[in-house]
Amino acid sequence: MNNNEDFIQARPATALRPLLGVTVLVVEDSRFACEALRLLCLRSGARIRRADSLFHAQQHLKVYRPCVVIIDVGLPDGDGTGLITSLSEATPRIDVILGISGEPENETGVMQAGADGFIAKPIASLSAFQNAILKHLPENRQPPGPRIVSKELVQPDMLAYHDDLSHVAQALDGKEGEQAIDYVTQFLGGIARSAEDHEMCAALDKLVKKRSAGEPIRPQIASLAALVQERLATSNHF
Repeated sequence: MNNNEDFIQARPATALRPLLGVTVLVVEDSRFACEALRLLCLRSGARIRRADSLFHAQQHLKVYRPCVVIIDVGLPDGDGTGLITSLSEATPRIDVILGISGEPENETGVMQAGADGFIAKPIASLSAFQNAILKHLPENRQPPGPRIVSKELVQPDMLAYHDDLSHVAQALDGKEGEQAIDYVTQFLGGIARSAEDHEMCAALDKLVKKRSAGEPIRPQIASLAALVQERLATSNHF
């Protein structure tokens, strides 16, 4: 840790910046979700680092120890609950471990894996974000006195959504295996709901239902891929 980071860690929390001095590692492959979390950390005074896969998270954790780790369930190289389990069982334990997902039903698995809490995407409420962390932080990291409860909602730049859609387009390119479809539906479902892209959500729900019913899904995958390409080609869609 360099001198600047030592200074940041030593600064006490305040009512306006209740997470000042806290370092957050976000393990999330969506740029749109990460942008929301970056804004929430910025408003709260926290320092943020990002890992876009389990592999990169492990590389980060070999170098430094964050106060808080926020882990997405669906990652390109595996299930985030495995990382939650290993971190929750480690000694010394990281202060706060949170799981996140665009699928609320994943909360049970996250909590069983040993997380302190779960946040369903979209993650937009500043007060909810702060509360999810503060209620698990040790007393010496709590802000002094009454805390100002904000009603602010963050709004990530839609360019980040565009970047995520480019990632989805690559993932859909000629890949219709079970693992590829699992990843795309999880990833796209989270970002589409966060971006309030209702047409994309409807197309994705249709794919999920047809797949669950054992019906042919190739036409629906093609339709979903076409919708993604339409978003990418129409810069003023949003």
